[in-house]
Amino acid sequence: MERLLRSATFKLTLWYQAIVMTICLIFSIAVYHFATNELTMGLHHQTQRIFQDFPVFQGNPLLRPGRDVDAGSHHILWQLIYFNVLVLILSSIACYFLARRTLRPIEVAHKQQKRFTADVSHELRTPLTSLTMNSEVTLMDKQIDKAGLRAALESNLEDAAIMSSLINNLLKLTKLDADQTTANFSDQSLAIIIDNARQQVQRAAAAKYITIHADEITDTPVQGEADSLTQLLVILLDNAIKYSPDKATVYIASSVTPNTVSLIVRDEGQGIPPEALPHVFDRFYRSDGARAKANGEGFGLGLSIAKLIADRHHAELILKSRVGQGTTATVIFPRPT
Repeated sequence: MERLLRSATFKLTLWYQAIVMTICLIFSIAVYHFATNELTMGLHHQTQRIFQDFPVFQGNPLLRPGRDVDAGSHHILWQLIYFNVLVLILSSIACYFLARRTLRPIEVAHKQQKRFTADVSHELRTPLTSLTMNSEVTLMDKQIDKAGLRAALESNLEDAAIMSSLINNLLKLTKLDADQTTANFSDQSLAIIIDNARQQVQRAAAAKYITIHADEITDTPVQGEADSLTQLLVILLDNAIKYSPDKATVYIASSVTPNTVSLIVRDEGQGIPPEALPHVFDRFYRSDGARAKANGEGFGLGLSIAKLIADRHHAELILKSRVGQGTTATVIFPRPT
């Protein structure tokens, strides 16, 4: 594909350059004829005026307008040649960059497809291998009982659920990568978004006896899509719950300035090592530090999705963390105008 893009860039550059040079040559020919005609007429009128004012110069070989016209035409021709050569050089550079810019959406789409394929193959390998090996072992066991079959089926279902979750997350990432429009944005209630997100993570919080405490919630509207904003908050709450100890508290708050609306999610969990913070939004990144040790689940896609949702809403997602003291995630939205 890279070779095809290079070839397409070269061909498109040549086409652009051919168009530019054709226009430039037509313009140069028109200028040459116009300039030589004006030069001929000007010299002819000037010579006639001299002959009328000074009849003694009639027949003087030094006053031959034809020779001056030839010299002037030659000079104009070379000036136009220099001009066209300069246009050729500059247009080559400009046309190349224009061709690159024209093909950039195709290149971006190809890279997204290539990254999607690589991501899928990279992360599906482990659960698919586990599912296959478990099925083969079960089939080879001639004396397996009902309980063993049930355990094998449950293990296979777990692997299938892992693959389904991964594919769904990758599809979300691909959709967010491709869809950067804001056509469906409207004013959304921050209080409603928080309430919906809390309901979605309530079961996970209850399993660890974690309390979700909403404090200082200002119901200021933000521009966006309700489902995407809820998903963003669910990801932040899910991470906070996942990496918090049992019976801890996760805090949600909001703040408003004349130009921004901020949504804050704070936990008292393990925290993120300083060396991992610059990479937490990278796809499939999982730290080897405290957070990774606290919970082995996940693919390292949640914060990537959250970052894309924030970017799509022209918001800034900031993570601050200290190991052993917890993490604070802040999403800063511009206030609707």
